[in-house]
Amino acid sequence: MPAMPMAPLCSFRLMTCLYITSSVFRTELSCNSSASSVQSQTLSTQTSPPQLPSTCPPLPTRPSFSSPVRLPHHPMPHPFTNPPHRRQQRHRPRNHHRPLQILPLLPSPLSSRSFQKGQAALSKIQADHSPALLSPITPIEVDVTSTSTIEATKTYLESTFSRLDILIQNAGIIVHHPCTTLQNLRLTFETNVFGPRVLTETLVPLLQKSTNPRVIYVSSEQGSITLRLDLEYPWRDVPGAEYRMSKAALNMLAACDRYGFRSWGGKVTSFNPGWCVTNLTGEEGRVMRERGGARSAEDPARALVEVVNGKRDKEAWEKSGILDLDGGVRPW
Repeated sequence: MPAMPMAPLCSFRLMTCLYITSSVFRTELSCNSSASSVQSQTLSTQTSPPQLPSTCPPLPTRPSFSSPVRLPHHPMPHPFTNPPHRRQQRHRPRNHHRPLQILPLLPSPLSSRSFQKGQAALSKIQADHSPALLSPITPIEVDVTSTSTIEATKTYLESTFSRLDILIQNAGIIVHHPCTTLQNLRLTFETNVFGPRVLTETLVPLLQKSTNPRVIYVSSEQGSITLRLDLEYPWRDVPGAEYRMSKAALNMLAACDRYGFRSWGGKVTSFNPGWCVTNLTGEEGRVMRERGGARSAEDPARALVEVVNGKRDKEAWEKSGILDLDGGVRPW
């Protein structure tokens, strides 16, 4: 299967995939805040309308589709991590397009913390790519740091799709202020750890209805304790203790869920996306990454597609460590 030319993951037929991501300094949830797509199966089990998150328009239940469509090209925002020096062999030009051919897709919710930003992202993709693919996508507003919107999202997904097959937790934040107060530290952990924990636990009942449930926590090798203490690790001195701490905690969450979800067939992994060009640290940070040789966010997108499509099952679900973008695992 050709590689996917977009950062968001969801190229799955007859699957409900929830993709969580974040905006520049806050958190957003589900199916690509910057603009990803989530393929879903419409299996409504309730006769009354679901309680949707605020400003969430209804999702079409019976759209019509033409033959194979092309997924959009769009980068997935995510924090820096892997040094680029050891990955040159797989780099591709930033404008390199390799569309993924798939069968007709079912309706997809696209969510972000800001409904306006989600709608703007969707409009941009519709302008840049085939509108035929995006017509069944509906933007919704969700914030993973808000318990009420998490509960509303569960109600919406349960009423509209009945189950959840794939949950990708990509919310991330870096706070560039001295942590002289608990507020900044809490903000980092609420987005990078607490929100993902609560969201996963809330959606477990829907994951348990899937025949092959999978949870992917997009983490960072900056959360690796082993690498932090390795004198030979080239990025050992990168600052950001709060960010490192939160990703180490997220890795432990992934390890705990991998063990805990085995009883009902849930598969869990922690994924290291590498050092990519994103807006995680603002526009200045994006420029710095581009000049510093950071790779395109398309690369981790393609790797995630391989994970979801079962091409990296052994290392993703069986090996101990952080699943690495370029193959194998990084140490905890």
